[in-house]
Amino acid sequence: MKRYLLAPGPTAIPPEVLLKMAEPILHHRNPLFEEIVAEVRENLKYLFATKKEVLIFASSGTGAMEGAVTNMLSPGDKAICIRSGKFGERWANICKAYGVEAINIDLPWGDDLDPALVEKTLKANSGVKAVYMQATETSTGAMFPVKEVAAMIKNYPETLMVVDGITGVGVFELPQDAWNIDILVAGSQKALMLPPGLAFAGVSDKAWAFNKTAKLPRFYFNWAKELTNLEKNQTNFTPAISLIGGLRESLGMIKTEGLENVYKRIDGLAYATREAAKALGLKVFAKTPSPAVTAIMAPEGVDGQAIYKTLWKKYGVTGAGGQDQLKGKIFRLATLGYADKYDVITAIAALEFTLRDLGYKFEMGKGVAKAVDSLKDL
Repeated sequence: MKRYLLAPGPTAIPPEVLLKMAEPILHHRNPLFEEIVAEVRENLKYLFATKKEVLIFASSGTGAMEGAVTNMLSPGDKAICIRSGKFGERWANICKAYGVEAINIDLPWGDDLDPALVEKTLKANSGVKAVYMQATETSTGAMFPVKEVAAMIKNYPETLMVVDGITGVGVFELPQDAWNIDILVAGSQKALMLPPGLAFAGVSDKAWAFNKTAKLPRFYFNWAKELTNLEKNQTNFTPAISLIGGLRESLGMIKTEGLENVYKRIDGLAYATREAAKALGLKVFAKTPSPAVTAIMAPEGVDGQAIYKTLWKKYGVTGAGGQDQLKGKIFRLATLGYADKYDVITAIAALEFTLRDLGYKFEMGKGVAKAVDSLKDL
């Protein structure tokens, strides 16, 4: 059976990247590896739209999230965490683990975030050192107003704006410098078209000033040491050498396509996915859906987990199911990274077969037709 990967991470990997990672491994203190790092450094700045260094870690994206707490805060500090899904909750859990007081803004999963609510919470709690939020809440398919929140936090010099862009960087516009995002986190297995294993953090001058006074413990994720090494085209510890070689290739592909074209392609794929779902009588879960991943509500009487499992077991399409309170209620199809219009058409066709198998009544072919029509000019 031919397999199609439309999960929100890991995502499909281009053959060019796979071949690059299969090359003989270099020693990480070799000048040839330093040449690769030098090129990667510049292209990461392009991807993040920043003039500052983007740190590279051998970890999942959560490692960079943890570092965004431990490298910036001290025991007893206050931080606002936007919780509207599985990964917003992770910010609060990291803060709690390190003795940071998490002031949680809890939203119903899939709902919009009002930036005014963030400012109201800031004003009601003196001494907040950071606001932690998502660009996309991957568990719900929702997209949050990063630009508006960042513009507001810019007026608070003692507060950092920290964004989990793991399912946002390389998917839609998130220009770090222009939007005054102090820390922007990303991961390799999403829009960067790589296996899991690399995390990234763009860090502003404002954040580096916080780093100088932060007193939380850190060792492996010591950002100051990473910066010192990165400026010499090195890493503090042994890096994921083959992944960084693949990163050089994938960033080159992104740059060749052009970020605006990447954003347009992914947005068009997501639009077609949503429209096809609607044509089948299904509802999109998030009020403001992200182009990275579309969360679709299971029809009444059909288990969302059964949809997810039938898609990959019988039809070879790997999406994702719902998590925690959404388990069985939604399923998810991603359109970020190495994806094109035929991936969407295939996924919708497989979805129609799956829904038919599970007893849902609808007009076969209607979703595929809508997807094809939506994609005809992409």
